[in-house]
Amino acid sequence: MSGLTPIPFAVLVTRMFRELEAKNAIFDLPARRFVLGDAKHDLSVTLHGKRASTPFGPAAGPHTQLAQNIVLAWLAGGRVIELKTVQVRDDLEIPRPCIDMATVGFNVEWSQELTLDQSLEEYVKAAMLIEMLKASGRLALAPGFGDTVYDMSVGYDLDGIRSDKVQRFIDGLKDASTVIEKLRGEIPDAFAAFRGLPYPSRISDTLTLSTFHGCPPQEIEGIADTLMRVNGLNVVVKLNPTLLGKDELNRLLHDEMGYTELEVPDAAFAKDAKWEQAVAFADRLGRTAENLGLSFGVKFSNTLLVRNHKDFFPASEKEMYLSGAPLHVLAMALVRRFRQTFGDRFPISFSAGIDAHNFADAVALGLVPVTVCSDLLKPGGYGRAQQYFKDLGRRMDAVGAATIGTFIQRAFGHETGAILANTETYAEKAAQDPYYRRAENATPPRRVGSHLALFDCLTCDKCVPVCPNDANFTIDLGKETVPVVTLRRHDGGWVAHETGRVTIAKPHQIANLADACNECGNCDIFCPEEGGPYKVKPTFFLDADLWRRHVGRDGVLVDGTTVLGRFDGREYRVELDGGMARYAGPGFDIRFNPVDPAGSAEGMAEEAVDLTWFLILERLRRGVLAPQTVNFISMAQVSG
Repeated sequence: MSGLTPIPFAVLVTRMFRELEAKNAIFDLPARRFVLGDAKHDLSVTLHGKRASTPFGPAAGPHTQLAQNIVLAWLAGGRVIELKTVQVRDDLEIPRPCIDMATVGFNVEWSQELTLDQSLEEYVKAAMLIEMLKASGRLALAPGFGDTVYDMSVGYDLDGIRSDKVQRFIDGLKDASTVIEKLRGEIPDAFAAFRGLPYPSRISDTLTLSTFHGCPPQEIEGIADTLMRVNGLNVVVKLNPTLLGKDELNRLLHDEMGYTELEVPDAAFAKDAKWEQAVAFADRLGRTAENLGLSFGVKFSNTLLVRNHKDFFPASEKEMYLSGAPLHVLAMALVRRFRQTFGDRFPISFSAGIDAHNFADAVALGLVPVTVCSDLLKPGGYGRAQQYFKDLGRRMDAVGAATIGTFIQRAFGHETGAILANTETYAEKAAQDPYYRRAENATPPRRVGSHLALFDCLTCDKCVPVCPNDANFTIDLGKETVPVVTLRRHDGGWVAHETGRVTIAKPHQIANLADACNECGNCDIFCPEEGGPYKVKPTFFLDADLWRRHVGRDGVLVDGTTVLGRFDGREYRVELDGGMARYAGPGFDIRFNPVDPAGSAEGMAEEAVDLTWFLILERLRRGVLAPQTVNFISMAQVSG
């Protein structure tokens, strides 16, 4: 398991509203980046018989595991939320780092990092937080722009999905009343007005089935059939790019787009479902759904399994999963082939290399939802989605469309059979578009050659929005140069020697919250300096148990006037009491007045005591808890 620890609901509620009031932002996303709709465009779509105010949403993955992720995706305009895939094995050790967005997109992450019970509660927390925002009147939501569909996702085999653990998870999202009542009681008194909201207890009755690469077609069909017959769910099956077949996939990937360094193992083609098999089980599952009064659809596409030819991931990872630009062309080719076979009989969900360049085109194909992952991991993070909607609005205006339905009819100028004709036109266009070729996607983010240190950096702040979990944040320590003092016993008393200085030169500093950081490595990819913000910058722990469990990870735990610090494996403790300070560490435990350490010191010290970490810990405590400061640490102090 990772170090992820869900943020307490009371802290989430408090931070969400205090930050909106004090900083006009929520979870570090500025309000100017919110997507709140407009009266001119009705972007609503229907999914499994339910209205969603937009076809956009986050793909199941790093943006939908924690409650704050999901709220951020909603604020970015996401109205179809694909919850992160869960499975019966909820004690996985995910390799670190696990996300590489230096050029296109690669990852070695494929399942949830929380227990099933934690995942269920995170999803319910998110749905409740969104209901609070809608009810608060503090967002200028356009009429009808709040309708949201939550789509659960499970994997990866029939035995696991039939297990009591996974069945309880599914039942918990179909009826979340028990979790909702628990969380009602955790809403702080300052926000007691939200305790009585009529939170919908049916969070989800739709499910996207994520089957692992190599899952046999009969297993896929058996799982989907069970989910419909036994669980009564509307089901979408996520399919793999290998359905194109080795020759066609390699033609597109190598010959057309130029990604000759990417090799799909032969075993992937041998084990995955073949096109004819997928067509056959889709037909049968479609008839089953119709007989049950349910909806069945497919999703293009899963990531593409390729050999690991890079050195970013741990050496143990021989394979990795491709996403981003090249996957867009492959998945669109599958959409085209599927519709050539089935017409518009089945709804199609889409997720592959979506960004501002192609979002409007994907919407014009009648794909629902159109979900995003890789692009939201780039600088700007969730705020990048705003451009999607601006471009969609311009495209709609250009053809005189006020609704998505009209836009589909007019987007490509086809008078009849718009969805199918649009698909043919766009799939061909995408295959020829230089935007998706290797030459356009081979340049990694620029490095400047300097190395990160605990304090000061370029303060470009790119690391804050590229973190999907909002684990990176800024604190203001003030500019100052602090003398470093060593205390030493002498003639029954203490003497002080200045041994150096600590300089804080930048107006604000970068920090990291261990509880929300899964060490994915994405902030390291986009940081112009070497070292990785999540590894080098001050790390705070919100949860004391997490601090104790992660004895090998440096960091800081703040509890009011007490601070625990761990640096290079050595632990320190600072306690403030009036004008006095207690400072304890390896081989010493002393008390002194910080104004005159030598003249007031008392206690035990085996040798000279370096006050450097005292100074650092005290300034970090003051910075993270400064008046008007809003972060998870400061809000934990006031949310009880």
